Amino acid sequence: MTIVDLFKLDGRKALVTGAGRGIGRVMAISLAEAGCDIGIFEKNLADAQNVVAEIKKLGKKAYAVEGDVTKKDEVEKQFAALAKQLGGLDIVINNAGVCIHEAAETTPEEHLDFVVDTDLKGVFYCCQAASKIMIPKKKGSIINIASMSGTVANYPQKQAHYNAAKAGVILLTKCLAIEWVGYNIRVNCISPGYTRTEMTVKLSAPEMIKQWESLTPMKRMADPQELCGAAVYLASDAASFTTGSDIIVDGGYTAM
Repeated sequence: MTIVDLFKLDGRKALVTGAGRGIGRVMAISLAEAGCDIGIFEKNLADAQNVVAEIKKLGKKAYAVEGDVTKKDEVEKQFAALAKQLGGLDIVINNAGVCIHEAAETTPEEHLDFVVDTDLKGVFYCCQAASKIMIPKKKGSIINIASMSGTVANYPQKQAHYNAAKAGVILLTKCLAIEWVGYNIRVNCISPGYTRTEMTVKLSAPEMIKQWESLTPMKRMADPQELCGAAVYLASDAASFTTGSDIIVDGGYTAM
């Protein structure tokens, strides 16, 4: 088998959460381009259906279901439904996430719950649901989208709850990688740096974005497409000996 063959995903079935826009959308399309049929678990079904249409133009099967990663029963039901539609489940990318910029001393309980429930508990529920499908066949690749914010305390924005949740995702990934290694399920995560998505631009003043770019050695934000190489690698047989890893894609930010 050649190195090119190792990266091929022909015939594999992938599920991506939060794929209606931003990083999730680009990753879903990239996996389809690499050969996967795609299932989308998304809170905004209209956005998800638009991505389904894009993927079908590539000649791949695609399905979307509406769901909230913070609701355990909903996650289990819809993951099982997508696996049935796809005819199996080989790859899961847990991308759905939220962020709020606010000072820790004035963060209300409902905001803390919203961020932690979505960004950490939601990832746990999705990993758990994926494992129930993958364990019986003893094969699978789970990729959690964490953040460089799980490794460093960002500046100047204040987002302690988000950073703590993403740090939890990184350690959760490592723990599950060890727990499920006997089932041949690989669990890894990708930690993006500052990435130009609709959510990031909406949350952030232009002055803050300029400051982020000045603090990043490459002096710019990432395009979501620049994260897809890591996702395809982790999903493929090229990463057959890679589990429990956190791939940081941040333009050198955390290297300083």
